[in-house]
Amino acid sequence: MIPHIFPFTIAFADTDAAGIAYHARYIEIAERARMNWFKVLNLNCVPSNGDIGLVINSLSIKYMRPLRVSDEIIVESVVVEPGAASMKVEQKFTKDGEVYAVMQIKIAYIGADARPKRIPAEWLIHF
Repeated sequence: MIPHIFPFTIAFADTDAAGIAYHARYIEIAERARMNWFKVLNLNCVPSNGDIGLVINSLSIKYMRPLRVSDEIIVESVVVEPGAASMKVEQKFTKDGEVYAVMQIKIAYIGADARPKRIPAEWLIHF
């Protein structure tokens, strides 16, 4: 699958006193990238059928290089392992073709009863 590309500029609010992107901000930036990705695919992140929808089950981040204030980056998002009720997504933070961080995420689909449920077929065709 072709990765979704999300451009983002690191702002002062994303950094610590040394001007380096704060480690927890990567999670928020990745969330914005995923929301944009789903919007582009015309997927409603809050299903109208009463289901809770997609939630993060687990995540891990490997930081390779520090991002700094004013860095113009790309977050590349791709499903690396689709499943019936969950999927694994990889999000790479890149700048000028170099990888700065990689996030591995497991996303589960949760039904109205707060239990795992099959991801709707009309969603899976996009991944």
